[in-house]
Amino acid sequence: MLTVYAMQKTSDLHVVETRPLPTPAQLLAELPKTEAQADFITASRREIQRLIFTDDRKFLLIVGPCSIHDVEAGRDYARKLAALSREVSDRVMIVMRVYFEKPRTTVGWKGLIMDPHLDGSADIAAGLRLGRAFLREVLDLGLPTATEFLDPITPQYIADLVCWGAIGARTTESQTHRQLASGLSMPIGFKNGTDGGLTVAINAIKAASQPQTFLGIGLDACAAAVRTRGNPDCHVVLRGGAKGPNYSPAHIAETEQQLTKAGLPASILVDASHDNSSKKPENQPAVIRELIAQIQAGNKSIMGAMVESNLHAGNQPFPQPLPALKYGVSITDGCIDWPTTEALVRELHAALAPRFA
Repeated sequence: MLTVYAMQKTSDLHVVETRPLPTPAQLLAELPKTEAQADFITASRREIQRLIFTDDRKFLLIVGPCSIHDVEAGRDYARKLAALSREVSDRVMIVMRVYFEKPRTTVGWKGLIMDPHLDGSADIAAGLRLGRAFLREVLDLGLPTATEFLDPITPQYIADLVCWGAIGARTTESQTHRQLASGLSMPIGFKNGTDGGLTVAINAIKAASQPQTFLGIGLDACAAAVRTRGNPDCHVVLRGGAKGPNYSPAHIAETEQQLTKAGLPASILVDASHDNSSKKPENQPAVIRELIAQIQAGNKSIMGAMVESNLHAGNQPFPQPLPALKYGVSITDGCIDWPTTEALVRELHAALAPRFA
């Protein structure tokens, strides 16, 4: 008698579901960028590149919510920021943080793209549509856009609408993200490692500036070998680390030396949040004021800063019932409120006047 054995399953043992997504080409056709948006993105990227790598006196300020979780509050914030941006544009270039992906040390809400309904349903297709639509709205207000690239597939869906990008402290050391950055079309800031070390960011900039070949997807969502020519517009972002802040004059001088030794431009953007604020959002204005003092003392390598800001201060616990969420309050990192943001931007603008005298 012949005994027939069933072949043991060896793949997808822990996969519950595989949901199809629209292809990048389908989503780009559904929510296309306009000619005016394309022109604005191109001009904004060029201006950001100029501020980063030349002796342009204008200051680059990347400011906005830690993450977008409520697009209506995001619109409200963007309208206020756009008006302020027009007021200070002669000395400060404002770029709005439009962050849709959040890295997690263990578990937690992963951002608007991964969980747009904030209910654990992980409706990524809706998240991609919502994110792309929101980016278009921000651009139409005359605000350049900034985001952190976390998942290596999402750029195919939204990167054409992004003016500046970040690779976070947890992923700066990742080969996947260095390769990804090498093919992105906008300036990219690599943050120093969570330990505060700068070597990983310097190595990342070098890797991303070189041609790379890696596994990715095309606009048709088919697997592809992606070849890049390298991204020449990458720079370092200081965000502090386990040993504390790293924006003091001594830290800035050390960063300049390490960049110069590595053959890279001494061009530094400082993140006023995270470990540079000791994870206390109310400390961010003090960080910006210290940068102002260094600039007024003659520093030329500090070309910009990042600030986490929202309509209202602090953050709120999440998950919790959605009706209980406070409007305009972060559900990720704490932020400074709008009045504090507005006053800080005007203070920065006034402090830069001697540069333009």
